[in-house]
Order: sequence, then structure tokens, then C-alpha cells
Amino acid sequence: MKNKIMNVQRDQITTSSAYDGHHDATPHGSDRPLILLTNDDGYDAAGLQALRRAAQMVGETWVVAPEGARSGAACSISSTGTVALRTVDAEAHIHACTGTPVDCVKLALEHVVPRRPVLVLSGINHGDNASISIHYSGTMGAVLEACMKGITAVGVSLYLRRGETYADHPVSDATIEALGCLLRRVVAQGLPQDTCLNINLPPRELLTGWRLCRQARGSWSAEWADAHHPFGGRHYWLTGTFTNLEPDATDTDFAALRDGAASVVPISVDMTAHEALRSLVL
Repeated sequence: MKNKIMNVQRDQITTSSAYDGHHDATPHGSDRPLILLTNDDGYDAAGLQALRRAAQMVGETWVVAPEGARSGAACSISSTGTVALRTVDAEAHIHACTGTPVDCVKLALEHVVPRRPVLVLSGINHGDNASISIHYSGTMGAVLEACMKGITAVGVSLYLRRGETYADHPVSDATIEALGCLLRRVVAQGLPQDTCLNINLPPRELLTGWRLCRQARGSWSAEWADAHHPFGGRHYWLTGTFTNLEPDATDTDFAALRDGAASVVPISVDMTAHEALRSLVL
């Protein structure tokens, strides 16, 4: 693909050139582009149902998602055993997989969808994936997998405070419609090569806009809590406190969320530290 300059304003997203993918995603016999959806909260999660509504504004939706919660799965795969796939609703194209979100994408592309998707969506995650949380996220693991396969891919997450659930702040109809419009433009215009999008939504009825930004620097601490086990031994629950290391920055994903905007962070599968290539001396 040609490199593209993306400009996100308060209510729109545009790129400087048209989509130029190498594969025909709508061959003969298909009248709508195919959208593959997955997540890390399970095939029956409310966030996935909301994302499917937005995706239906763009094309024909197929779901291949985990049987249950796979939070924190990141880019993991099931390398030591088999995974099972079952059809939940054949008419609605909904399938459940016992593997990870990345397994779901791999399996869907080889054994489920009838043609190559124009877009892979993951989410809407019940909780944000801003800042460094992307490295742990099963939601974004699926997005990166699709991106590595040359498919336009977007992850969507909902910011929730500790103790809150999706039911406390369900994504509004207005936001779902706005997200569908954004996804339609992303499909039409494409993304730069090896680039995907990490979108985080604020917990509010109406967005103040879409903001193209960078991920904030952050860190986790106090990550383990003692856990009692009836048979004894040392056991721990994974927990933790997140600290935004740039609380005063105005160009980060957390700054966007603080202002009521949806953060849109371009993510690259190329993990090379290009600046270090120029500055390091061996």
C-alpha cells in the first residue's frame, strides 16, 4: 500500500489516497464486503453485539470469537493442543472457538469465512486498551494478527473505571452510528501498510469527536494480591494499579478520553525502534 497521511478531526477521518489493497474482497456472487469480528470477552458479550451493529453499516458480518473471556491473551496462540469450533447461529454467521482471539482470526480466515474480509474488527472490549495495555490485550492481539496478514484491522474498547461493567455505560446508539460511519471511511480509504487502529471510547452518550493521537506512557504497579487456597501454598490474584506517566500531556489517548473524545491511535506491527537505529553505536 502507499503510505497515507491520516487526519482525524472532531467529526471525521480522512486519508490522502484511496484504498489500494492487493486482494479483491468482493468477488462475483457477493454484493457486500465481508467484515470479520472477534473479541476477548466471548462471542456473547454485549460489546461485540454493539460492534456488530456498527459493522452492519459497512458490510456482511461474520463472527468468530472465543467461547468465553480471554482478557490478557495478547497475541498468544494455542500451540500445545487443539481448539474446537462450533456454530452458534448459522444464519447470522456466529461461531465460537475454544482458543484465543488470535486463534479465532487464524481459524476464521482458513476455515470459516467464504472470502477474504475487507476489515477485521475486535471488541468492543469491556474496559480500555489505552497506553501500554495494548501489549496485554487480547482485543488488540486479534487486530495485530489481521494486520500482519495484510487486512485492514481496527480494535475498539470502552473506558470503564474500576468496578464498573459494560452495563453501567453501554455504548450509545449515537456512538454506534458514528463508529459505523468511521469504519466505512476506513474501509474505503485504507490504512498505511502494517498499520492498524486502536480506538478507545469514553463512557458517555455523545462523543466530542475522534482524535488521532499517540498512546500515553504508563506503568503498572502493585500487581499481585495474596489469595487464600484451601490446600495451602502461595497463591496470588493478578490485580494492579495503573499510573499515567504523562497526566498533563494533551496529545495522548488518555487526554482524548478525558476530553470526551474517542482516541484513535495508529499501531504498527513493525516493532523496530527506528530512532535507535539512527542513534545507537555498537
